[in-house]
Amino acid sequence: MRRYPYSFIVLTALGIVTALPGLLSLAGFGALLHPVLDDPMAGLAFVVSAVALIGSGLFPYAIARLVNNKT
Repeated sequence: MRRYPYSFIVLTALGIVTALPGLLSLAGFGALLHPVLDDPMAGLAFVVSAVALIGSGLFPYAIARLVNNKT
């Protein structure tokens, strides 16, 4: 079984959890979760944060792949 860096797993999971309310808010259902999420710009902020979290998680993953591919 292949092991992934702990930071990759945590940051990617947080990114996915952050993307869910953002996508719901952009779809127009944000008020079901919280009144502040009724604004589509709040959903956009969540989606941008999710992309940043997932992108931050990809750095340790890429570094681990580069280290493992050494010959």
